[in-house]
Amino acid sequence: MKTGDAPLALGTEDTGKLLMQYAIPAIIAMTASSLYNITDSIFIGHGVGAMALSGLAITFPLMNLSAAFGSLVGMGSSTLLSVRLGQRDYETANNILGNVFALNIIIGFAYMVVVLMFLDPILYFFGASADTLPYAHDFMKILLFGNIVTHLYFGLNALLRSAGKPQKSMYATIFTILLNMVLNPLFIFGFGWGIKGSAWATVISQVAVLLWQIHLFSDKSQFIHLKKGIYRLKQSIVKDTFAIGMSPFLMNVAACVIVVLINQGLIKTGGDLAVGAYGIVNRVAFLLVMLVMGLNQGMQPIAGYNFGAKLYTRVQAVLKKSVFIATFVMTFGALAVELFPHAVASIFTTDQQLTDLAATGLRYIFMSYPLVGFQMVVSVFFQSIGMAKKAIFLSLTRQVFFLIPCLLTLPGLMGITGVWLSMPVSDFIAFFVTAALLWRQIRQFNRLDTK
Repeated sequence: MKTGDAPLALGTEDTGKLLMQYAIPAIIAMTASSLYNITDSIFIGHGVGAMALSGLAITFPLMNLSAAFGSLVGMGSSTLLSVRLGQRDYETANNILGNVFALNIIIGFAYMVVVLMFLDPILYFFGASADTLPYAHDFMKILLFGNIVTHLYFGLNALLRSAGKPQKSMYATIFTILLNMVLNPLFIFGFGWGIKGSAWATVISQVAVLLWQIHLFSDKSQFIHLKKGIYRLKQSIVKDTFAIGMSPFLMNVAACVIVVLINQGLIKTGGDLAVGAYGIVNRVAFLLVMLVMGLNQGMQPIAGYNFGAKLYTRVQAVLKKSVFIATFVMTFGALAVELFPHAVASIFTTDQQLTDLAATGLRYIFMSYPLVGFQMVVSVFFQSIGMAKKAIFLSLTRQVFFLIPCLLTLPGLMGITGVWLSMPVSDFIAFFVTAALLWRQIRQFNRLDTK
């Protein structure tokens, strides 16, 4: 990055304008990513079958766990980069880039090796049956071979946003998705590769875009670029990266545990098709979640930079705008799903029983979504300003302290309805905890502004 206006504008431009400038590319990218996941499921549902959708749902915990390690490095380093740019520490910023490269290769390879060694036992533990295991195994094995590429792709994309290049980050995501959407039907329908075709489409698309990202970061005219001497791991960078990234890491690990518990609960109370129904619900929910994640990615460099520059009024301004937009998006999406659950579910499958199960799940889960956006923004906000402990606490409240106990008790009392209800119940409780913690932090900012 040059010493131009991109990073400096984070501390001077109107926060609303900056939020749109940074968030819109990320939202577009996240929306495209969500739509890809939806179309991916549609291709698998119509091209392979209902059991393939259930097999795909079985792999969600492993994908969440992989994403956990990716976010540990990617989100942690991107936040650290934003703060260092706010402090004008460009030497450390370059070392952050190199350390991200090294960490993603090490962690991505280790994850691939360990999971491949125990893949089938893991899938059985996650809820696979004799009917769904072949689909889950074939899909996950190919994704694991491309795991290093996936980690590098997401890590470098996060750094592009923090380095003042949100549009290039958006282009990378969109190109990945477009290529994926071309290859997916070609491999599934044209070549007859089934669910393996979907996995190969994902890996090949990410390889292509990763090469372009490396090209971008190889430009020596930029302040932040790949060069000799930055790949050796530095204890301070790794420590700070992991400390900040621990919140999204724990969130994704918790999500892995949650999906396992949900799948196991659904298997006991509804069978394989109930797991497939959750796969549909998960894809639809993912669309709204990714919209807010895109907003959060736009907020993160603005909040991080201004916090590093001690401009607390601007920090609060971007937070308030982000909360308002997230709440609006989640409320609108929840209303649409609540009004037309069968229409939404039928997009993925022609199986009537599967459609009915998914529609019921959609109605229960989305009843609390108007509150979820607020919690997501606040959790990422604390992460963005380097308050790792508060971010970790909020990450754990909904998914560990509240949701896990609900999933362990309600299904036994209410059957499959208890599985669906566990999620909105935990969302309502977590909302009040999040609000209380944010209120205390805003009071602290107000005191600092008056000094």
